[in-house]
Amino acid sequence: MQQAPSFQVIDGQLIGARQVPSPNYNQRPEHTEIQLVVVHNISLPPSQFGGGYIEQFFQNQLDWSKHPYFQSIEGMQVSTHLLILRSGEVLQFVNFNDRAWHAGRSSYLAKKECNDYSIGIELEGSDDQPFEEVQYSILAEVIATLQAAYPKILQHLAGHSDIAPGRKTDPGPFFDWPKTRALIQQYKADQ
Repeated sequence: MQQAPSFQVIDGQLIGARQVPSPNYNQRPEHTEIQLVVVHNISLPPSQFGGGYIEQFFQNQLDWSKHPYFQSIEGMQVSTHLLILRSGEVLQFVNFNDRAWHAGRSSYLAKKECNDYSIGIELEGSDDQPFEEVQYSILAEVIATLQAAYPKILQHLAGHSDIAPGRKTDPGPFFDWPKTRALIQQYKADQ
């Protein structure tokens, strides 16, 4: 049975996501095409969920005094294109036409600086806990939507750990890549 898509991309904006602009972005290099999705996890404080701290962090509005861990990230200016909360809600911080600051020093298939040509998707989660089923289903729908809007992505999906090995570990051992790929294909078949 066909289902109506919940998301669509218009002018670099994911319609269906709550728009939460981050100041942490810049322009992609001229003539750069989007060709990769990078999956991350984030929780603030680590392994604790809710509280709105991730949203505040990506907007440079986090009160560093609220938790001792926050002092270790004080002053960091990072962002992502999308965040999928444990509830399944999707937030967009940076327009896809712009370069979010999510990957840092990185390379994919020998091409450096993944921020230049990728879309970053953070899942509210951690390396030491399973993700929510709703996060997988929403992630699959979002990725299928992105693949339709940016055909060069094709099957180019990577974890932060894949593009920055030895430096990053996310999305972590609990992230189920086979399930994610199967859900993407299932979503496409249902359209």
